[in-house]
Amino acid sequence: MAEKIGFVGVGRMGANMARRLKESGYEISAVYDVNTPIAQSLALELGCQPAEKLQAVTKASDVIITVVTDDKAMKKIYNGGLLSRAKGKLFINCATISPAIHKWVEEKAEGAGASSLEACMASSITQARQGTLYLMCGGKQEVFDRAKPILEKLSASMRYVGSAGKAAEVKALVNMVMNINTAALAEGLALGNALGLDLAMLREVFSQTGANSRVLQTDGEDMQNREHSCFFSAAHAAKDSGIALKLGKEQGLNLPLALATKKQYDRMVDEGLGELDKSGIAELTFKGRHQAKATS
Repeated sequence: MAEKIGFVGVGRMGANMARRLKESGYEISAVYDVNTPIAQSLALELGCQPAEKLQAVTKASDVIITVVTDDKAMKKIYNGGLLSRAKGKLFINCATISPAIHKWVEEKAEGAGASSLEACMASSITQARQGTLYLMCGGKQEVFDRAKPILEKLSASMRYVGSAGKAAEVKALVNMVMNINTAALAEGLALGNALGLDLAMLREVFSQTGANSRVLQTDGEDMQNREHSCFFSAAHAAKDSGIALKLGKEQGLNLPLALATKKQYDRMVDEGLGELDKSGIAELTFKGRHQAKATS
């Protein structure tokens, strides 16, 4: 495959996407991360350049995939040299960030003679490694068409949503609802536990009734067993709920459940639990689990 692909942001998701594309026959040309050692380790594994500067990723690549943490990180890379000599390059941005930032990136990229596409991911680490992500894409149709062969190697399914920012709006709503469901499940299981109910039985009943959800399948047993190895962190849940709440405010909507859920995830961050998986919200609701920090 002729196109060379570089990565900016090679944490849990980015690294596994790079591995998947390498196995699919693409040349991974360069990887960059603010955490230099993990970029160096992945570069050694994939046989590519560990870029010390963003410009080096763009220079070495035809397509650059970014997987960064938030709006601030996104602005930093695009103002920090990533668009240097970028004419003809394609930038695929996979982070969950504000729709306005995706629009800003598209404008910046086009100003540099490049193209930009948002490819928002609704899956986790395992799916990134297996190439079975669900992708929501936003940007110009012709840019999506150019990116599609690469995205097909990363995904089991994808959907073109519309212009820049639209896929990010959908992703914000996906995560808002997911986070609400997660918080609600934690409360249901915590109350069941306090009532002395068998939680395996309760989860089975939930699965056959209106209480069923994807979160029940992925997080229910983990909440019961206090297994919160991180696939999607509480800190990211707080951030993403915040994106949805901002969109709601802009539309004049009151979203009390989303607000209450964000407050719970903010509390996790404040209590030092932000790097637990989102399922760790159960630590705040089950009796006798987490002891709140003493206030001075």
